[in-house]
Amino acid sequence: MTTHDAPPTGSAGIVTRLLAAGIDLLVVCLLMGGIYLGRVFFRLMFAPQDFTFPSPHALLSSVSFLTLSVVYLTGCWGMTGRTIGSVLMGIRVEKSTPSKLRWIIAFGRAWLCVIFPVGLLWAVVDRQRRSGHDIVFRTRVVYDWQPKHIT
Repeated sequence: MTTHDAPPTGSAGIVTRLLAAGIDLLVVCLLMGGIYLGRVFFRLMFAPQDFTFPSPHALLSSVSFLTLSVVYLTGCWGMTGRTIGSVLMGIRVEKSTPSKLRWIIAFGRAWLCVIFPVGLLWAVVDRQRRSGHDIVFRTRVVYDWQPKHIT
């Protein structure tokens, strides 16, 4: 067995998971900013004489943020089990048995993580380092560094 094929080393701790979640929050905020700038440029392109910056509406912004967060997490976890934050922190979400997450599980876990982020703190007291989201959806977050190959 090479180091590339080595199994994950163990359940990820709360600090690593919080840092990954913070990075993912930053990614979603950057995506929201990109959407806003796209809207600004669109308005500027089609009505330059009457251009004013669009004022964000609190309800629309909140719903957009929550929706984008769920879509981002679902897509990442459904395809690879990793978000950008997870890749940078060397962790991965998987089923209790090492297998790829089904899309419905990825969606449910993403929705619960966005609606109830405090559930992550359960990993502090759980012996297996499972968050509330992990317990509900029978998932786990493991350390899984993929070594980089230089060619």
